[in-house]
Amino acid sequence: MVTLRPARPEDAPAVAAVWRSGWRDGHLGHVPDELTAARTDASFDVRAGERTGDTVVAVVDGAVAGFVMVVGDEVEQVYVADAHRGTAVAAALLAEAERLVEAGGHGRAWLAVVAGNTRARRFYERNGWTDEGPFEHMAEGPDAPIRVPAHRYEKRLVPR
Repeated sequence: MVTLRPARPEDAPAVAAVWRSGWRDGHLGHVPDELTAARTDASFDVRAGERTGDTVVAVVDGAVAGFVMVVGDEVEQVYVADAHRGTAVAAALLAEAERLVEAGGHGRAWLAVVAGNTRARRFYERNGWTDEGPFEHMAEGPDAPIRVPAHRYEKRLVPR
């Protein structure tokens, strides 16, 4: 059974581990070398600790199985631990992200996906998201944003 709850500071190491592994699976070979160089092990640890307030975790059997980060109308991060991929965890997290965006007063949610991350793209499309086309996503870098070719996915939200 999947339980969703706001992240707590003590979740940061587990969130960082899930983020690090998932990011590498979906991005290595599909993003500029500058971004790959910026995504050191330490960068995930730091960012997970800084982003606790924007994070909802999925807990399975007492352990963090995945997380989602939402800011405004953007679903910034959705990652699931390897052992929980292909289960209900990702769908539960995405539904929660959509709920948070809608609760924030937005009628449409969006997210960025790199073109080569076909697994993520298929997942979003199966969940009613639409590929609105390529754009240059500005990813957080150590000194300045890094331009990353991506696709903008959007979903119109129906008030609940």
